[in-house]
Amino acid sequence: MGLQCKIVLNARRTTTYCHNLRCMVYYKTSDEVELIRQSCLLVCKALELVAKTIKPGIKAQFIDKQAEELIRDHGAEPGFKGYNGFPATLCVSTNESVVHGIPDQTEFVDGDIVSVDCGVFQNGFFGDAAYTFAIGDVQDEVLELMRVTRESLYLGIEQAVVGKRLGDIGHAIQEHAERKHNYGVVRELVGHGLGRNLHESPEVPNYGRRGTGQVLKDGLVIAIEPMINLGKKEISQLDDGWTVITRDKKASAHFEHTVVVRKGEADILSNHKLVEEAVKNNSELKDISGKN
Repeated sequence: MGLQCKIVLNARRTTTYCHNLRCMVYYKTSDEVELIRQSCLLVCKALELVAKTIKPGIKAQFIDKQAEELIRDHGAEPGFKGYNGFPATLCVSTNESVVHGIPDQTEFVDGDIVSVDCGVFQNGFFGDAAYTFAIGDVQDEVLELMRVTRESLYLGIEQAVVGKRLGDIGHAIQEHAERKHNYGVVRELVGHGLGRNLHESPEVPNYGRRGTGQVLKDGLVIAIEPMINLGKKEISQLDDGWTVITRDKKASAHFEHTVVVRKGEADILSNHKLVEEAVKNNSELKDISGKN
């Protein structure tokens, strides 16, 4: 999730300060990968609960409370709550909000899209994943944005294999979302390494040049998370110090998986299938999952 970045905005430019930029890259053992998988599974159980609950009239704080209770009932801790002062378990970002939305008493309404990002700390390791939900009668152009964002996630994951480079991941996402579909790919917020820390090196941008950047090696665990805008790529930050919105106030979508780099094919450690099955069973939500 995008909390690895603290964004400082002024009238002339946006500057991003990211944690762990100079940290070493830590490759995980098979045992460590399985512990991260357990944390990611719990993240997706929390997102599954959101998918079962969210509908018009429900408040963001309500789904946040539910998610925290589920995580703690499993003997784990919310990964985001208290991180750099963030006050909640979930990031709940609606419509033009890109990421980092603070859950409040605002009720969801028919036509909203809601990006929910969740992190868990369990058995010494973090898990991280995000999903965007479409409530009720969402505009067709926004549903298409969600589909393309989800597709770009899996295209990026296809590049997360031994011998490829970080730039290959970003290029695949940017090529699909920006060049093919003319959406805005956010530059200031990126994916990241994951393990004993919520944010580790390397950064994983959603844009880039093929064949550039760090060579990917077996055991590298990364969160890949396209943040794609219906309009332009530029963003702003609200006065709460967290919520990031599109500058043109058009919708934004966000999907995220945690994966481990392997030979031939990345191993996806988070499980959106749990979430998508719950979406299909919630008559208030639109299912945009298709295949994958």
